Amino acid sequence: MERLLNERLQGINLYLIGMMGAGKSTLGRMLAYELGYGFVDTDNLLEKAAGKTINQLFTEEGEAAFRQLESEVLAQVCAFTKLVIATGGGIVLRRDNWSYLHHGIIIWLDVAVEILYNRLSEDTTRPLLQDTDPQGKLRSLLEQRQALYNQADLRITITQEETSEQTITRIIDAIPSVLKN
Repeated sequence: MERLLNERLQGINLYLIGMMGAGKSTLGRMLAYELGYGFVDTDNLLEKAAGKTINQLFTEEGEAAFRQLESEVLAQVCAFTKLVIATGGGIVLRRDNWSYLHHGIIIWLDVAVEILYNRLSEDTTRPLLQDTDPQGKLRSLLEQRQALYNQADLRITITQEETSEQTITRIIDAIPSVLKN
């Protein structure tokens, strides 16, 4: 099954988009493994390129500088094939990024705010969650980005009950629906 899907994909990249805490990195690694693809996390590449953490970038240079670097990293990653790419939650905010994302299949991991909040409640590394009401902040970020996320080729709604393996199976089963014959 995966071999057949692999032939149909012809090396096209898969871009995982969605909110922080949606599981893009975790599921991305698993999906890459299943497809025999490489895995890239744009946030990790960005930190390596900048020589500092995302938190430091936000604090020292601001969100605009961070978003610019994020776009540059995405542009470089697009030059490669056979990759599953986990993107930062806000990568959809810049129109330029969509031209890069459209080089591949865009998969939105859609996760309810309550689940995101539970997953992220102990995470102090997220600059956009340094807020007195992190759950409210997540809700407002999702509202800002929802229409953009909706432009993805595939929308995979993730539930609390489902295992990562079950989610990967659903993604793999859904991919053929957006491939041209």
